[in-house]
Amino acid sequence: MLHLIKLSVGPKDVAALAALQKERLRSDPPLRAWTRMFPKRIDEITDGGSIYWVVGGFVRVRQRILGLREEQWDDDTPCAALLLDPTLVLVEARPVKAFQGWRYLKPEEAPPDVATDRPAAVGLESLPPKLRRDLAELCLI
Repeated sequence: MLHLIKLSVGPKDVAALAALQKERLRSDPPLRAWTRMFPKRIDEITDGGSIYWVVGGFVRVRQRILGLREEQWDDDTPCAALLLDPTLVLVEARPVKAFQGWRYLKPEEAPPDVATDRPAAVGLESLPPKLRRDLAELCLI
């Protein structure tokens, strides 16, 4: 198994990414992410791999990669269409410097999924709003 990591260009947060993908899935299924370069290790990627999205400078969410197919952009240039599971899985946020295209991501280097069974933080509402926003942007709360 092998993963990919890619910048989410456009959406500034996970909610915007989710809304964009929901509309794409509704208007032009299946859900796809396009890239110019074709991964050569596609068998490893489709064997349980995910695409980890960098949103706002942090890896924040992942999606299972279900397959890959060749498509064309409007100018007839070939491109790779990654077929994605529509489910977005939150991961423990990790800062990432900007890069172009995508990169392979080894499973041992991928951030873990956010535990859904951990208790909710208590007392956050008593923090000043600006501090809450800043901590949230840093993925600390």
